[in-house]
Amino acid sequence: MAGTLYLVATPIGNLGDFSPRAVETLQQADFIAAEDTRVSLKLLNHFDIHKPLVSYHEHNRAAAGQAIVRRLLDGETCALVTDAGTPAISDPGEDLVRLAAENGVTVQSIPGCCAAITALAVSGLPTGRFTFEGFLSANRSERRARLEQLTGEERTMVFHEAPHKLRATLADMAEILGDRPVALCRELTKLHEETVRTSLCSAAEYYRANEPRGEYVLVVGGMERPDGPAITLDEGVAMVLRRRAEGMRMKDAVRQVADDTGLNRNELYDAALHA
Repeated sequence: MAGTLYLVATPIGNLGDFSPRAVETLQQADFIAAEDTRVSLKLLNHFDIHKPLVSYHEHNRAAAGQAIVRRLLDGETCALVTDAGTPAISDPGEDLVRLAAENGVTVQSIPGCCAAITALAVSGLPTGRFTFEGFLSANRSERRARLEQLTGEERTMVFHEAPHKLRATLADMAEILGDRPVALCRELTKLHEETVRTSLCSAAEYYRANEPRGEYVLVVGGMERPDGPAITLDEGVAMVLRRRAEGMRMKDAVRQVADDTGLNRNELYDAALHA
């Protein structure tokens, strides 16, 4: 009978956030798969957990994943941990989960810390609907292209960012998304935890003169829609026809323009058909 793959969330800073269930799961696992065995060893030693460690990370996930699944199919249990937070969320663990599921291995999540949810909760921005974007690309053109795709996003957006990339990211966000509200959540659950609620332009200006320190989660407000469409139906039809000329299907062009402008989709479709 196959074993079980446990996804064990680890503290994102404060060791007091590690749950008794998580500790028990690690104690009972046959082996632990870790993003960085040196980081995980410190956590295990703190809680007096002594289990074999194997390495599983971005650069070895193909071979290591196969080896882990073979052991699971032989009946062993494995606990997957990351350096901080919940495995498989914006993390190569998602590939291991998929591989385990494809092979009929039971996967169970042991919930705990998640930096994105922690930041969202303290941001002061709407939390009913949100989208998690993780890390934007370090490549400037790819980063800006993704932000362009998000200009019409109405949900609150959550990003991770490293200190050495923060200035460039904030500058691009302010230019492309506009001066939206943002909460900059830094060093969450750690000694120097800080949440600054400001605007993208103000944040970009501040960090031009000040050095970013620590790991950040950026919570950015979604686009606010006006009460009614900002453009006329004829203008919307012209936008649809431009997209059609570029090779887009009618249905897709209408959906995109309707989402971007607030125009009624059915009315827009009928008007475009008879244009």
